[in-house]
Amino acid sequence: MKHFWILALVAGVWACQSNSAEEQVEDTKIQQEEQIETPAPEAQIHADHGHMSGAASMDPESEFLVVPENAKVFFVNLSDGQNVPNELKVVMGVSGMEVHPAGELIAGTGHHHILIDGKPMVKGMFIPKDGNHIHFGDGQTEATITVPSGEHTLTLQFANGAHFSYGEQLSATITVTAP
Repeated sequence: MKHFWILALVAGVWACQSNSAEEQVEDTKIQQEEQIETPAPEAQIHADHGHMSGAASMDPESEFLVVPENAKVFFVNLSDGQNVPNELKVVMGVSGMEVHPAGELIAGTGHHHILIDGKPMVKGMFIPKDGNHIHFGDGQTEATITVPSGEHTLTLQFANGAHFSYGEQLSATITVTAP
């Protein structure tokens, strides 16, 4: 009977130590995950490529916002001061980065946005989706947009897979006039 209690005591101590070890491993995993830089609190991109739950900004130093020194975006078929129709074709270009559809964060990639009468977005800021912030989250490099009559600025803004701006370096602004 004495051996039974000793075995029970040893088994109980071992079970407590095992649970503690398992808990310690789980705590360590949680601590490691918290130390890993994550893009916004699990930014959830929905199928319409423009609505996100989570933070409205990302750390500008994030690996998902690194911009090569020579990278730039540009309007391929439009120039500053050009007269344009209300409905116009826009061809968007980028060099030093790769176009990739929204929804996945991959360093060195992103997609285009056109801001009508807007300024370049600060690096790390989320680009909203509305009538003046047009998203091309499927990775489009050509589109037809409509601008009202009058003089307008068009800003081409490149952003990562979660719609966080790469900043002024990956933007280009022109002024156009529609009849």
